Amino acid sequence: MKAFALAAAVAAAAFAAAPSFAQDLVARQGNDSVRLSEAACASKLVLGRLEAGQHEEFHAATAVFQGQNFVACWRAMGNVAFLLYEDGDQGVIPLQELKPDLSA
Repeated sequence: MKAFALAAAVAAAAFAAAPSFAQDLVARQGNDSVRLSEAACASKLVLGRLEAGQHEEFHAATAVFQGQNFVACWRAMGNVAFLLYEDGDQGVIPLQELKPDLSA
């Protein structure tokens, strides 16, 4: 999950680098995926792991890994997206790995 989370985080960063987007950005690896949204992070579990001043920097994200769904929040950090999952796991995804979700 860590390796895919790394890829997911970079994708998130690419997503964040875009000034505005009308659809989610997705990074896929086989049946696994990470979806980044422009919506604000709403996960109380993730927000509870952040300093209060960081809340506005994070956006909503979800991931599917080995058939399991995970909730996360992400923010852009340079040329990567940094993800923080509800269970405390972290990952990054290169922004270049993110693609607009054409199925939404």
